[in-house]
Amino acid sequence: MNRVVPILTVVIAIFAIWYVASFAMNRAWVLDQAARAGETPSLSEQIAGTMNQRRPVVPAPHQVAAELYDGIFDKAVTSKRSLVYHGFITLQATLWGFALGIIGGVALAILIVLSRTADLTLMPWAIISQTIPVVALAPMIVILTNALGAESLMVPKAIIAGYLSFFPVLVSMVKGLTSPDAMQLDLLRTYGATKNQVFWKLRLPASMPFFFASLKIAVAASLVGAIVGELPTGAISGLGARMLIGSQFGNPMIMWSALFAAAILAAMLIWVVGGIERVASRAMGGQSA
Repeated sequence: MNRVVPILTVVIAIFAIWYVASFAMNRAWVLDQAARAGETPSLSEQIAGTMNQRRPVVPAPHQVAAELYDGIFDKAVTSKRSLVYHGFITLQATLWGFALGIIGGVALAILIVLSRTADLTLMPWAIISQTIPVVALAPMIVILTNALGAESLMVPKAIIAGYLSFFPVLVSMVKGLTSPDAMQLDLLRTYGATKNQVFWKLRLPASMPFFFASLKIAVAASLVGAIVGELPTGAISGLGARMLIGSQFGNPMIMWSALFAAAILAAMLIWVVGGIERVASRAMGGQSA
């Protein structure tokens, strides 16, 4: 109960601010229509008019909820208007990019920890890579993959998703692999352990909490990368493409419903990663939260 009350308070505050913003942003259209008709709407009429517009500047929460319900439950999953269909397209690119990010991040982290040369050469470039705006990088990746003969739109989206997700894995794994203190390292050396044994029996197990913490960030970053990757590829399927279509046709309801569908998908992915973390923790003899 102590946890529920603060959460509900924040949620109620968000919805209250959202409704106020909907009224403030959509009120101009209501007043304009009333002025054209030579009328002066009352406050209640203004509220009613701002809460049920077909193309609002900021849709009210109940409008977004209705559009979201329609896109998820009232449309067949094979329909091009179904958010489940578009969510699955984005999920595929997200998972491929997530896998690339894990492989790249872990591999680079191991090199950096085990090699002083790699630490001095790779880590600065990894940090610099994150200063490049992904919106500017995405079209370049699309052009390069097309030039290399990658006809599938999944390839550039997965690369962009992997680009965003590898860095949190890299940083966390470097921190985790170097987390054992000098006393622990000296103890294993006293027992005559080799570098490989130190790595597998001490460094790698010690890095697991850092690794799973980074996965929750990486999977969300991968989803963002997949959505951003759908914008310059000319994709007609996926949550990113759905947002772009809503923007092009001036239909904010499509954009907002796709945005919240992406948020739901991100929450589900983080929940799955958390479940895997708990299973892995129990398998390694730890205690799950």
